[in-house]
Amino acid sequence: MNRLLSTTLVSVCLGATSASMAIAQTTPNPGSPPAAGAAHRHADRPFSRPTERVEARLAYAKTALKITDAQQTQWDAYANLLRKNAQDMEQWFKSMRHGEPGHARHQRPNAIERLERAQSFHAEAVTRINRLLAVEKPLYAALSPEQRKVADVVLNPRLRSMQRRSMHGREGFSKG
Repeated sequence: MNRLLSTTLVSVCLGATSASMAIAQTTPNPGSPPAAGAAHRHADRPFSRPTERVEARLAYAKTALKITDAQQTQWDAYANLLRKNAQDMEQWFKSMRHGEPGHARHQRPNAIERLERAQSFHAEAVTRINRLLAVEKPLYAALSPEQRKVADVVLNPRLRSMQRRSMHGREGFSKG
């Protein structure tokens, strides 16, 4: 009985010691920045910025498409537009984060303001799509039939994700 009691006491003491050490390790340092720095920690992660992601996507697409010297001009126009779009997006993120004018934070828009924002967002989206079509059509026309098969998959990653969602029945509305 004494042996069982002493073994139990030793186990409890070891458990309490290891738990207190674990808590001490997870306790933030008083000199460390507050939790508001979470956005900055996100910005420090690799490929968290649109300009970093676009370069990786462009490198992958160019390799997958096997762009030739004759197609380089069309590819450069396409790549430069994607880079510009990524820079614009990164600037928009920065303005949202810093609460610049035009991006009122913590204020709920009324019904008309929501519609105006939606209208502006969709107008900008149509403009971006038109610019993309203007550079992607010549690139696509310069590709061989084999390259076009790859381009149908590689050039529009958002379309692929939408197709996957619709194939798996995640369209947002129930059918029937």
